[in-house]
Amino acid sequence: MTGAEHLAVIAAGLGAGVLTSTVGVASLLSFPVLIALGIPPVVANVSNTIGLLPGSMSGVVGYRREIREVPRPITIAVVVLCAVGSIGGVVLLLALPPGVFAAAAPWLILFTCLIVGAQPRISRWLRARSDHPHELRTSMSPATYFFTALTGVYGGYFGAGAGVMMMAVLGLGLDLELRVVNGLKTLSLLAANVVAGAIFVLIAEIDWTAAALLAAGSIVGGYVGAHIGRRIPGGLLRTLIVIAGVVAAVLMLR
Repeated sequence: MTGAEHLAVIAAGLGAGVLTSTVGVASLLSFPVLIALGIPPVVANVSNTIGLLPGSMSGVVGYRREIREVPRPITIAVVVLCAVGSIGGVVLLLALPPGVFAAAAPWLILFTCLIVGAQPRISRWLRARSDHPHELRTSMSPATYFFTALTGVYGGYFGAGAGVMMMAVLGLGLDLELRVVNGLKTLSLLAANVVAGAIFVLIAEIDWTAAALLAAGSIVGGYVGAHIGRRIPGGLLRTLIVIAGVVAAVLMLR
């Protein structure tokens, strides 16, 4: 890589780190940059996952207050499900042709954008139909367990838009403030990427230069993004997540 290309990857890592901790579409910024530099898709995907790990870690540090507000059993369940699910995603990535799962990704992202946008109304409807309509949902249903694990699989396989999907799953399945859901989302995707990254280090081809440059930018971006995400009003953050998800899906369909 040239000096200008190095700076481009660092900038992509910085922007991706911010997106990781806010709207959850980090890979849609960093992954295309690696592809544009001529890195093969699977190698770029693997290098991108490893390079953005520091950004997720710093984002979790930034969201530490929000994460403490989540009941511990929920935090443990979400982290474990995403970590285990990501193993299945890694297997799919290394065993299947590169475009198999990615073909469905834009439609999954669009669907989850719809869920994120409609989540307040859907949550009110679900509470109205429950036996205790005035009680907040502080435990996970079987459906929430399932879709959390499925999002972990997607995160281990490709990851672009996984943050939007996780916001939809957790926002619909639990009655938590959006800023708290954002913190839990950041932690859950960190768990998925740590497991996937560990496997990639052992068995996959990695462009370590690209990964290191992304890491340098993302570690700053992730922490900054957490502070931004905490201060954005819930309604505006929800709107930004939906817009980012739609843009991501459109770009993937091109």
